Amino acid sequence: MNAQTLPRLAVTAGEPAGIGPELLIRLAATPLAANFVAVTDRHLLERAAMRCGQSIQLIDDDGSEITERPPGQLRIRHIPLGTLEAPGVPNPANAQHVLATLAEAADGCMSGRYAAIVTAPLQKSSINEAGVRFSGHTEFFAERANAEVVMMLASPELRVTLATTHLPLSAVPASITRDALIRVLRIVHRELRDKFGLREPRIAVLGLNPHAGESGHLGREELDTIIPTLDELRTQGMQLLGPLPADTAFVPSMRERYDAVLAMYHDQALPVLKSEAFDRTVNLTLGLPFIRTSVDHGTALDLAGTGRGDSSSLIAAAKMALELVARRRAHLQGIS
Repeated sequence: MNAQTLPRLAVTAGEPAGIGPELLIRLAATPLAANFVAVTDRHLLERAAMRCGQSIQLIDDDGSEITERPPGQLRIRHIPLGTLEAPGVPNPANAQHVLATLAEAADGCMSGRYAAIVTAPLQKSSINEAGVRFSGHTEFFAERANAEVVMMLASPELRVTLATTHLPLSAVPASITRDALIRVLRIVHRELRDKFGLREPRIAVLGLNPHAGESGHLGREELDTIIPTLDELRTQGMQLLGPLPADTAFVPSMRERYDAVLAMYHDQALPVLKSEAFDRTVNLTLGLPFIRTSVDHGTALDLAGTGRGDSSSLIAAAKMALELVARRRAHLQGIS
């Protein structure tokens, strides 16, 4: 692949009855310099284009490279639906279609057919109702690639990673262990270097309890687990700040001191990020052997079929994927 060819990005449409197909049409209409390969059903996209009132040119993907892509053009890797979609009404009969698109995208990245994956939102419940054990994109790709992963949500101003993801609050303290923190922080540290080009990443680690435990008066997880683990990793060369009280960790003066935040649980940091950059926030899966970015919102079933879905997050995800691909290309060229 020479410098003139456009990166081949696999883009999945997610839940056929959600806004994903329409977001792909909006993405195709942008002038972004990417060879977008839509991994979904051709006719699904044609119907989505009609709902959006936009024309779309779908070209069967033969794996070839291109040097330019006019707006409104998409390569297509056709994976047929199980049944005709009904916007706003997910159908478990399409669960295998959704899983097949994810498998094609992941396998294609690992074999070199695609430079990255960009995913539109899917409906986990619909897949589960089809009798398939499935907990989300992140877990699917981790299992497919046999990789340990960490979720990151990033805007142009802030990167947030999570020590635990979708757990009830009552289950979080027991999940904050030495081994878990070491695993997560090593992945985050490595990926900030390898994917984001930060030679010496600075990671702020939040405490679990209010005021980061206040010397044990508000909880002992900081004293017993978090602080000893951070000290251990500092001896290995990591630049770690904390544990910090979550209520002051995001003030501007603190943000200047770190490159990313590790939060102990889902709602500890994500409300801050989404309140200030909801339409510019991107979901990344760290730890995979390929680049995967996604929107930071759900399927918006109430908007599906209206053509009024906001494509800002999917476009931001595509832009971040392109930035990460470009950084990887530059790194490989620099060592060749």
